[in-house]
Amino acid sequence: MSTYQILFLVKNVKQNLNYLSINIWYDNNGTGCSSMVLSDLGYYLPSKLEYLCFDLYYIKANEFEEFLKKSQNTFIKKLLINSIEGQDILPSIKKYIMKKKRIKYLAISDSSCEYTFGSYSYNIKELFSLKYEVDEFRLYNIEVQSYLNLKIDSYNYIKEII
Repeated sequence: MSTYQILFLVKNVKQNLNYLSINIWYDNNGTGCSSMVLSDLGYYLPSKLEYLCFDLYYIKANEFEEFLKKSQNTFIKKLLINSIEGQDILPSIKKYIMKKKRIKYLAISDSSCEYTFGSYSYNIKELFSLKYEVDEFRLYNIEVQSYLNLKIDSYNYIKEII
């Protein structure tokens, strides 16, 4: 599905949208697709979402901040963000989400991939592991959780509701 099709779909089902998961790991233009999604998605989100999950290969801090500005009227119960590479988005999250109490649960995972001696190794950093940050979010009644604990596994979710 193209970026424009995703945005068109979100726009058209806006009033019935409760759960949204966007996975963009690679495109032929480098980071173009995730940039387009972040720059436009904020316009189309409903006023309330139960779940918003971003699995993006690369997140530019200024583009993520723009998304947060455009989605200021949206309350998100569970916000999950995962990227392999990217810039520090925590200052924007604190400014536009934490201080305005726009979420209930938050999970951020930042992974880096390294190719050494013929194999790949992953270094995963989670907001959940930074006690000082977790305590700061708690002051605003935002619960920071592990990314994997908060992420909805599609297969198990469908199996559970059937």
